[in-house]
Amino acid sequence: MGWRFFVTGTDTGVGKTQVSAALLSVMRRRGHQPLAFKPYETGVATRGLPADAVVLQRAAGGHQPLETVNLFRFEVPLAPGIAAKLERRRAPFARVLAQFQRFGRQPLVVEGAGGLHVPLDGTLEVIDAIEAMELPVVVVARAGLGTLNHVTLTLDALTRRRAKIAGVVLVQGSAAEDPSIPFNRPALERRLPRVRFLGPVPFCPTRSARTRAFERAVEPLVG
Repeated sequence: MGWRFFVTGTDTGVGKTQVSAALLSVMRRRGHQPLAFKPYETGVATRGLPADAVVLQRAAGGHQPLETVNLFRFEVPLAPGIAAKLERRRAPFARVLAQFQRFGRQPLVVEGAGGLHVPLDGTLEVIDAIEAMELPVVVVARAGLGTLNHVTLTLDALTRRRAKIAGVVLVQGSAAEDPSIPFNRPALERRLPRVRFLGPVPFCPTRSARTRAFERAVEPLVG
């Protein structure tokens, strides 16, 4: 079986897409031909392309049709379940699961939307998708004040669902100084010694440097 992950976050905007793209890029360097899956994307301009899904498609090598990377896209920049309701559209998880099953056992990175309890439709949340897909979970967390609490709560919720946790990637999202950053990972490792923690990925001023930093951080997951 190839490398397969579900990437979720402790919050929105913490770096899930960058971690997902880095995993796909590292897989390709290791000789795999991975697939990307970003089933829900919001904040997409009318008739525009889903930006995150395009990033993942390119990171995977560009061989995959975009319609299999992204199934549902919404203009409203809200949780998928809320955006679908406002736009009077349906985004049934059954279609997501069917596409996921068509991928078979190929190397795959699935990126969720926001955190665990973001609604996907009228009844299901991201954590329900994780449980249904049964993939090892990569949690992306903001490196900064509040991280200890957010990571602990997220891992507790995943553990209650008996999810396999592949690792937690800490990401510094801005150049602003935060005195908690050097202490986050050591404190989490003492608190949760069985969990693999990676990073923190430093804030880099250029896209190329940041891409390399993410790839270096996630390489142990595709070792």
